[in-house]
Amino acid sequence: MFVRPMLLQKINKPFDSEEYLTELKLDGIRLLLLKFDNKVRLYTRHQTEVTSLFPEIYEGLNIPDGTVLDGELIVPDEKGKPDFEAVMQRFQSKSIQCRIQYCIFDVIYFNNKNITSLPLLERKQILAEMDFDTTNVVPVQWIIGNGLSYFNAVKDMNLEGIVLKKKDSKYEINKRSDRWLKVINYKYQDVLITGMIKKDKSFLLGSIVDGKTIGTMEFIPINERKKIYSSIKKYGVNESEKLIIFKKAIPCNVKFRNWTRKGKLRIPSFCKWVNDYPNENSLNISLPK
Repeated sequence: MFVRPMLLQKINKPFDSEEYLTELKLDGIRLLLLKFDNKVRLYTRHQTEVTSLFPEIYEGLNIPDGTVLDGELIVPDEKGKPDFEAVMQRFQSKSIQCRIQYCIFDVIYFNNKNITSLPLLERKQILAEMDFDTTNVVPVQWIIGNGLSYFNAVKDMNLEGIVLKKKDSKYEINKRSDRWLKVINYKYQDVLITGMIKKDKSFLLGSIVDGKTIGTMEFIPINERKKIYSSIKKYGVNESEKLIIFKKAIPCNVKFRNWTRKGKLRIPSFCKWVNDYPNENSLNISLPK
């Protein structure tokens, strides 16, 4: 019996309120754990069953039959921080050797009872009283209020962000609710738009130092896309089978989650144009081989 999870609403800034619980936003993969008829199954939020991939989670797990848990699968690095690249590698193959943790932040069913109508604090109490008998499954820690100081600490530690949840919130199945909020610790970078991938119309991003490709950007507002098209119409392009390379690179500022190990921007999106770069001398950027 799959349950579609409750989703977070994004906000730009944290706040302090005693009406909210504050949690760390874990950088991993959302998983739901179901136990019915004494069989455990694991699903992603998109209903892909991944039970066979993560036996470490449910082998030896002690929870009542008729339970549904909601949480995040992470791979802690040597400092205990969630490593998104590592968890994606582990998601693709269980043969990869690394430690995984299933961090639970909510209970949807317990002892064959639907408890979604209970206030969040009561569901958290049920979760706190569960004994999982495995170090690979842990409840997510939380505090009341203190969203501003928590977020500042997250920024100092270079973590992904925080989650603010209304204390009395019900679990709203398959809904993105404004009673659960996320604040992302975005990074910002000036980059160059150097070209476009023909297949998906995403833009190539280059370093402002040497034009070397540091990622691709899918999201950019329509009006800003029109400015790019005007620029390339004026200055021209070079083309290969798969790419369009602008003869004149276009500077802008993007926000992104973090730098990958390969020196790429993770999930960059357009913020604003940058006007303090020279805009008459184009960079000579050659086609990638």
